[in-house]
Amino acid sequence: MIEHPISLYYKLHFIFRHKHPKTGVFEEKHAKPPDVDLKKFFTDRKTHLYTLVMNPDDTFEVLVDQTVVNKGSLLEDVVPPINPPKEIEDPSDKKPEEWDERAKIPDPRAVKPEDWDESEPAQIEDSSAVKPAGWLDDEPKFIHDPNAEKPDDWNEDMDGEWEAPQILNPACRIGCGEWKPPMIDNPKYKGVWRPPLVDNPTYQGIWSPRKIPNPDYFEDDHPFLLTSFSALGLELWSMTADIYFDNFIICSEKEVADHWAADGWRWKIMIANANEPGVLKQLMAAAEGHPWLWLIYLITAGVPIALITSFCWPRKVKKKYKDTEYKKTDICIPQTKGVLEQEGKEEKAALEKPMDLEEEKKQSDGEMLEKEEESEPEEKSEEEIEILEGQEERNKSNKSGSEDEMKEADESTGSGDGPMKSVRKRRVRKD
Repeated sequence: MIEHPISLYYKLHFIFRHKHPKTGVFEEKHAKPPDVDLKKFFTDRKTHLYTLVMNPDDTFEVLVDQTVVNKGSLLEDVVPPINPPKEIEDPSDKKPEEWDERAKIPDPRAVKPEDWDESEPAQIEDSSAVKPAGWLDDEPKFIHDPNAEKPDDWNEDMDGEWEAPQILNPACRIGCGEWKPPMIDNPKYKGVWRPPLVDNPTYQGIWSPRKIPNPDYFEDDHPFLLTSFSALGLELWSMTADIYFDNFIICSEKEVADHWAADGWRWKIMIANANEPGVLKQLMAAAEGHPWLWLIYLITAGVPIALITSFCWPRKVKKKYKDTEYKKTDICIPQTKGVLEQEGKEEKAALEKPMDLEEEKKQSDGEMLEKEEESEPEEKSEEEIEILEGQEERNKSNKSGSEDEMKEADESTGSGDGPMKSVRKRRVRKD
């Protein structure tokens, strides 16, 4: 039995009729409800295959589309049970009149207090309330609508005397009619006094009739062996149109039913799935009934495109470093072994006679200036230039008393394509 109720629950029943072996009366047995949510089978509007399997070991299975949705035992999971109880209540037994089922009784020794006033009402008028200014006591709350007109088809003989409908009185902006203060809870209210409850000393418990052997008791160990039948009938009651039932099969082996379902129902499902509209058609069909869905579609499709475009669009890269000019003076001139030895000798001589060297240097500098003014300077060889530069550097280091720190800077562009800056030695002079 398939039930599509008005409520939010969808039911699939398994009901069978069992014959009483002693009385011969048929009684309906209802299996326990499925634990699976069956909503998708009732709402997807697709073809489904319902299967009931009853096994010789008195178990059953209910399948939908070859998937088990309910299973259990015919002896334990049906209501009422197959086998009746061995004992039943005696229908002729009656409860004695003196039987006391009251677990609690009013305390007979309790006395109502003298100050307990039962006449006080539960609510009283608020004495602090004041009638609002502008309250109209003589005006009614409702008046007849002055703009209403009697309908032309009004028949007083059939409809009675016509009266204009009533509306709220526009003059009652604050209030109309007899003014009464609001009601508040009475602090003196206690209600009707009742004695407290105590345990009943004569309590005998809940009475139940005595048990007697069940005259209709029987024991059916194999309810699987149902009464034979030779026909199949359908009892349809549906509020939904376009529901069809076809292709019924009853057999004694599940393999036969599975093979039959594979040959028929499987192809029907394949054709139904092939004829289903695609995702795009389903979205357009949904938007026909709900036009506001087009806005959601536009936002859902536009936001990812905008983000991808913003991240992937090329940008202009500003040059972080300016091209450096190549200077010949940036090249460090290497010193030979002979030059170093010559410099060492000159340093020793300079330490012995520092003053003489200064005077000689001043004289030589003066002579050089005069020669430069009179005539062009003579070209010197590279070795002489190296020796002179070495002497000047050593003399300056001796005067200062400390060696000048050498700083090296290696600058290059981020990409490695730009020109490399040469390493320069910078001398720090002491004033």
